[in-house]
Amino acid sequence: MANTSALRSQSGVAANILIIIFFFSFVLFVVCDANYSFRYIDVGSYGSSSDSVFGHSDFGQMLLNNTLDLPDNTTLPGTTSPAMPFVFVGDEAFALGEHLMRPYSSRGLSIARRVFNYRLTRERRVVECAFCILANKWRFLHTPIHLKLETAISAVKAACVLHNFVRERDGYNFEDSLSHSLESHLPSVVRGHRQGVAVREHFTAYFMSPHGALPWQLEAI
Repeated sequence: MANTSALRSQSGVAANILIIIFFFSFVLFVVCDANYSFRYIDVGSYGSSSDSVFGHSDFGQMLLNNTLDLPDNTTLPGTTSPAMPFVFVGDEAFALGEHLMRPYSSRGLSIARRVFNYRLTRERRVVECAFCILANKWRFLHTPIHLKLETAISAVKAACVLHNFVRERDGYNFEDSLSHSLESHLPSVVRGHRQGVAVREHFTAYFMSPHGALPWQLEAI
């Protein structure tokens, strides 16, 4: 941010003084469980792209290289095949992968794909609610942090640890998450390798099957 102020010098001639104030920003990337607790955090990375931060994090590298200690593939409830991988849920900024699901592009979607996007958004809402809980509990996260960069990063890490402590102490209320409206899906380019596409198609079909469908999902899309 730059601000230009006009000052009058001793000689009576106006002098323009350019005052430049620099702001630094860093990214908090988290993996959240169903109880709004953080299971992994990466804080201090720079950049505006979630996928870029994810790809450069230790967690992202392990997931992409299949070195993360995930459970073995298993069948979905009510089915006998195929064995499906455990997956994480992200938004449109992330690349589709075998263990990372993202929404379909919102253009010309079939009913089944619209249902998939709705179900994915319901799951992703958990981490969005976790961020709201974190920021509302520690209000300094709502404003610029007037600390040195290293100290600010330490403060955010401490807030994440305290967030988990409070969640385990006080529990969580799932009904609170239902008050958050589902945002619309912005058009985006679907990226991803073959395994990710196949996994997403299987989930799409399952969410329309008798075993995987929700009674209200067609009314919600």
